[in-house]
Amino acid sequence: MNQMTFEKLQYNELKGIVKSYCVSGLGKNMIDKLGPSSSMEVVKDRLNETTEARAILDAVGNMPFFGVSNIEYIIQNLEKGMILDPSELVSVSDFLRGCRKIKKFMLDKEFFAPVIASYASSMSEFKNVEEEVEFSIKGNSVDSNASKELRRIRRGIESAEEKIKERLNKFLNNSANKKYIQEFFISKKDDRYTIPIKASYKNQVSGTIIEVSSKGSTVFIEPNTVTKLNGELARLKAEEAIEEYQILAALSGMILENIYEIKINLDLISQYDMVFAKAKFSKHIGGMEPKLNDHGYIKLVNCKHPLLTGEVVPINFEIGKDYRSLIITGPNAGGKTIVLKTIGLLTLAVMSGFHIIADKETEIAVFENIFADIGDNQSIENALSTFSSHMKNISEIMSLSNNNSLLLFDEIGSGTEPNEGAALAISILEEFYHMGCITVATTHYGEIKRFSEIHVDFMNAAMQFNSETLEPLYKLMIGKSGESNALWISRKMNVRENVLQRAKYYMENKEYPLERVSEDKIRKPKISKEKSKVEYEYKKGDRVKLLDHHDFGIVYEEMNNFYNVIVFHNGDFIEVNVKRLTLDIPAVDLYPEGYDLETLFIDYHTRKMEHDIERGSKKALRKIQKEIRKNRS
Repeated sequence: MNQMTFEKLQYNELKGIVKSYCVSGLGKNMIDKLGPSSSMEVVKDRLNETTEARAILDAVGNMPFFGVSNIEYIIQNLEKGMILDPSELVSVSDFLRGCRKIKKFMLDKEFFAPVIASYASSMSEFKNVEEEVEFSIKGNSVDSNASKELRRIRRGIESAEEKIKERLNKFLNNSANKKYIQEFFISKKDDRYTIPIKASYKNQVSGTIIEVSSKGSTVFIEPNTVTKLNGELARLKAEEAIEEYQILAALSGMILENIYEIKINLDLISQYDMVFAKAKFSKHIGGMEPKLNDHGYIKLVNCKHPLLTGEVVPINFEIGKDYRSLIITGPNAGGKTIVLKTIGLLTLAVMSGFHIIADKETEIAVFENIFADIGDNQSIENALSTFSSHMKNISEIMSLSNNNSLLLFDEIGSGTEPNEGAALAISILEEFYHMGCITVATTHYGEIKRFSEIHVDFMNAAMQFNSETLEPLYKLMIGKSGESNALWISRKMNVRENVLQRAKYYMENKEYPLERVSEDKIRKPKISKEKSKVEYEYKKGDRVKLLDHHDFGIVYEEMNNFYNVIVFHNGDFIEVNVKRLTLDIPAVDLYPEGYDLETLFIDYHTRKMEHDIERGSKKALRKIQKEIRKNRS
């Protein structure tokens, strides 16, 4: 399996929908890393987890993930030796509380889900850590009651602040100070309490200038009467910070002591989030757990593509029992590609532990490899045509496939000449058959259909369409070849029946009678001698347009008896009938009188060499001598 297969089958889109049902980044990370497993036991376990989680949802409605969030980055910081801040401690506490509630919830659901309920037994409870954090942290900050010392310090801070405000209010209310004061309020600057003073009176107020306004009209002065108290306040603030740090360090240490068990809880909650996201998706689509096998047998009964919305026609499909290769034919826009994508995506979904929309008789095989060649793989960057890119993809698939592979090909062999394409497609399908692969392919080629009809391990299938309205029915009919909708459409358009019967005969027998029409039925035109003459006789040097090449050339040799002229085109002389030419510019309009037309047919390097020889260039002579020696040898 490769990324291209996932993209072609829309596997990542399906994972994105399931991921949307996760309640935290924990489950989303798990689904991002999730991939289809080729192990039968792993797939069984995954599907059973989804089925049990679905049973819980059906019984009680939801899973209590309250407070659970992704604390991986907090754990990583703690392991690096960092002290957690109050908000991080609260997140860890909420997570541990969520784990405790989920453990109780799951252990009570052992009857519904014995396997996933047993996972909860491995979860640890840390009620003491929850209580300590809850006691010490309030509103994302350290609470005053976290320690006696912190309570004493904060009381001292409150007392100092009250005294400062009292003295500053006294300063503001003193009538002698009114002329100095810019605004009558207490302003806190850099944790210092100040009074806004007019700049012109700054030297008349005893105190320390803490800050100046942007315009310079106001200075914020700490009066001398509160300087000592502000210093005392700063000392108490420093003590407060030290005491808070010690409390945070103690709480962080409690968590670090239990880091191993907390990481186990983290893994289990991640698993639960992912499993219940799968179950919620299953409930939303009405999904079910299909039967499994490891021998390539697929049986789809009333299955639907999980990404399609609206009225979706269910698919019934079978392969791997009586035949190992299925060839699907039918009209364009008839649903052949959707069938391929449905088969591939449902298999990938089941191998990932997802439920699917299907009846209980549905059975899915677990494969080691699933490859798809669907759609136009044309690559501008690598200069690959549609056919070349398909062949490149098929070559890679062939090198990676084995007898435990599911292969899906859309319009195999298309993009080239039909006979070659059909022959190549048959040979490719044979090769994959001999390799033991399970192969489903769509085609328009009758030769592939006929090959499938005569091969004992191949089977034909057809997409139905309404022969009256010419509308597709999107139903797959196994064991039936798709009839040519071209003949149906032509008959509806009232094309003569003998024409349709002759076309059908040609399709089946590849024999053409090649009868010539009788002379008496041919109405021959009267051709005047004037009209039979060539309207323009091309001259040497004329610039002409080559109709077959969509390009221009220069006439080298004029028309012969067979109405052909020699044209110089892209360095070559080619013979072209005058009917395949049109005049672009005559020579008389292109070149001056007396111009040597022969120079038009000699390339630049040859003219340069002749010029160098004429002027006696030793380098040119040495080059000619070198060529002579080379030709002799």
